[in-house]
Amino acid sequence: MGIILLLVAGTKVAISSTVRGIRNNNPGNIRDTKGDTWEGQTGTDGAFAIFYAPEFGLRALAKLLKNYERLHGINTVKGIISRYAPSNENNTAAYIASVSAALGIDPETTFSIEARLPELMQAIIKHENGQQPYSGELIATGIKMAEGFAYV
Repeated sequence: MGIILLLVAGTKVAISSTVRGIRNNNPGNIRDTKGDTWEGQTGTDGAFAIFYAPEFGLRALAKLLKNYERLHGINTVKGIISRYAPSNENNTAAYIASVSAALGIDPETTFSIEARLPELMQAIIKHENGQQPYSGELIATGIKMAEGFAYV
């Protein structure tokens, strides 16, 4: 069982976790891409990227989601989750329903990812890990770190 330190309202809080995404500081469970590494990526567990700190995993998730809209024109929950969590690996329909409910929108309703990014990230983190332990402040830090031109 790993111990994770989170900064919550300026205080370090220790949580234990065997949940892969939390343990890897990769709350979106972003797959490792051979040959390309994310900023702050320290390695892989054989399938998923491992990040130095949760802020870097949150940064990668924010950047990935922003790129879905910016580079691929994907701006519905159905489109995002179908690409993010394909049905050959996931129960994509349940994932879409979970994220749509969390955002309070129909799966096929278009929306601005940028405008709803914190909520979208929280919904994905919760679905991926069964929990969403990150403060709004930490998520905002990851989003701020994602600003810029680089794609990874």
